Amino acid sequence: MKKEKIIWFLLLVLSVFIMLFTTNCSKEDNRPDNPTNGKTTAVFNSGLVYGEMTDQDGNTYKTINIGTQTWMAENLRTTKYRNGETIPDRSDSIEWGNYKTGACCINAYCNNDIKMIATYGRLYNWYAVADTRNLAPVGWHIPTNAEWTELSDYLGGPNVAGGKLKETDTLHWVFNIGGTNETGFTALPGGHRTSDGYCFYPLGFYGYWWSYNEANVDEFPVWAMFYTSAELHNGPLYDPSEKGIGRSVRCVKD
Repeated sequence: MKKEKIIWFLLLVLSVFIMLFTTNCSKEDNRPDNPTNGKTTAVFNSGLVYGEMTDQDGNTYKTINIGTQTWMAENLRTTKYRNGETIPDRSDSIEWGNYKTGACCINAYCNNDIKMIATYGRLYNWYAVADTRNLAPVGWHIPTNAEWTELSDYLGGPNVAGGKLKETDTLHWVFNIGGTNETGFTALPGGHRTSDGYCFYPLGFYGYWWSYNEANVDEFPVWAMFYTSAELHNGPLYDPSEKGIGRSVRCVKD
């Protein structure tokens, strides 16, 4: 009898995870008005001194010095390029999947809540990251693969760097193995959107950030942190279909 109860319990846990990962596969989202200033619920490192910067939408962000670099301490959430032109919001699944130029969206698990959008930021496809109109605000840029590598090396390498970058709180990370946020970077698990537009990775488990390789424009590396470890993962990608994935963005100061 005890064995049967254990089996039923394991099946229940499995079913909850299946529901969690499939609930929002066709959910659409609508974009609220900007800005989202002062509404983030991220837990920053109170022992460090943060700077501040503003994007082209008027949103303000905390910034943090790490080694010789200055990084945004929040995920980008602008809806405009640097020149003021709008980044199309492709909330509709079919539109997102068919779109081959710059686009942004909100992770559907944010439920259009302005505080959640302020906390987790928006998701951008690679076309928006690579657009010559510049996704990054004036004085800032999308980090290169080399700059992410420099950050990782400064923090002791990929096996431990992720933990030093992750927010410590478990309000946003479902579990947070190794997370110390000693750098103040305050990395959050914003998930991502699949290239076909139909599925969102839920909040709380994974954070994915774009970078680019100046030496090879056909390579578009992604950097990631997971709830299960202190590692900072890096994966150079070459599959053109990956350009349609929606991921988070952090900018680094020029």
